[in-house]
Amino acid sequence: MQKTIFILFFSITSIHTYSQVVITNSNFSLGTTGRIGVGLSPNGEGNMWKPLNLSGQGSLGGRMEQVDYIDILPAIHFTPKIIGKDSTNVTFQMRLGMYSANGQFVGNVSTRSNNGLTFILPEAYIEARNIMGSKWSAWVGSRFRRYDDIHISDYFYFDDHSAQGFGVSNKNTELTMLMPASSDSTGVFPYNYQVTVAGATNPAIRQRMVWIGEHSIHLKNDNVIKLLGEFHYVAANSKNASKNYPSDNGWVAGIKYNNPLKTALPGSFNQLSVRYGSGIANGGDNGNTFTWATYGAPDLEGKYSNAHSFTMVEHFLLNLSQKFSINGYGVFTKSKGGSASTNTDEYFNGNQLYNQKTDFVVGFRSFFYVTKWLHLIEEVHYAVRKDGDNPEANMWKFSFAPTIVPLGKKDPWSRPHIRLVYTLAHYNDYARDHNYSPYLQVNQKSWGSYIGVKTEWWLF
Repeated sequence: MQKTIFILFFSITSIHTYSQVVITNSNFSLGTTGRIGVGLSPNGEGNMWKPLNLSGQGSLGGRMEQVDYIDILPAIHFTPKIIGKDSTNVTFQMRLGMYSANGQFVGNVSTRSNNGLTFILPEAYIEARNIMGSKWSAWVGSRFRRYDDIHISDYFYFDDHSAQGFGVSNKNTELTMLMPASSDSTGVFPYNYQVTVAGATNPAIRQRMVWIGEHSIHLKNDNVIKLLGEFHYVAANSKNASKNYPSDNGWVAGIKYNNPLKTALPGSFNQLSVRYGSGIANGGDNGNTFTWATYGAPDLEGKYSNAHSFTMVEHFLLNLSQKFSINGYGVFTKSKGGSASTNTDEYFNGNQLYNQKTDFVVGFRSFFYVTKWLHLIEEVHYAVRKDGDNPEANMWKFSFAPTIVPLGKKDPWSRPHIRLVYTLAHYNDYARDHNYSPYLQVNQKSWGSYIGVKTEWWLF
């Protein structure tokens, strides 16, 4: 989604019927995104709802039953030196996120609850665009720096570089430097290790550095080809540590093609991308596509020299008529860690991890515009997950959601939505018998269900 700014106007109306005072501040703006509602599983234990998607795939397979979350995006805009003549655009933006960590409704939990509310600050950065009228732009901080996504599965693919760092751009070329997770040793990343100092063992972390280059080629009819290259590096730890780990690296190469399509209503497109990651840059799991979140276990030397990952994504939207639109996608990912094992192996901390996996997910969402404000939404998803040498776990999922669209637009992106959602999922025997879903971990059944009333919104 483009970060266009929703400017907030504050108005104060006096008691007198015929007078009004309006106060505006164009240096401040406020955006928000979120989803909130209620729901249950009619055939679940105690009707308690749990996510239906396959484990390890996040929202791939549909997000109609997604847990509550709220984001608030305040921003401050700096005035250029010469108003009307200077095109410099400087913005400081933050994102304050909140969601329920244990799946309960946001309104029923607090920070005092066990695994209650989680607050996050994923964005806090300054960006300067078109500096002094030039084609140069720059930013520094922590941000959601990501582009195309499959909205119906909340899947930001190919070029999701969300982390802390800095970057510069000139026209269609961007250069970025990221340093994700510089001090957090609790995350599952392949640079955790323990050092012994004065007899005490302490968790520590090696600093990963990620260099990213991107270039967009603009063709005729608004077609765009985007090229991606990355290089990742982690240094060796001290030779005086209790256990030594060597330096390691990885790289990424990818290409994405965006093609606008002419249909009865504007906004149709086709997007196709291919990405390959090698070494410690083979990340992408649990519905995320961060290349720096390395997948799998290391080899006997503690390295990921033989690790790799291949991902291909197809995504399209067709606004076929005044009555009907369809949005579809397909995702294929095959990843392997650094170990020679095709099943499981030992991670740095001694845990056993799968060292190979395959994801295959396809899905469709259709929109039937009964009126401008009443849309009938239907979804069908098919998902497959194969971990190591295990058989395939698969799921079919069907959703039907009559939706009120208060802004009255025949547009798949018009928000807010107020939806009545009914979802039915069917699992194969292997998925059911091995609890391959949060729902199946509580209800070991072939069929899962969900019914709820949800709202989804965004204002930027």
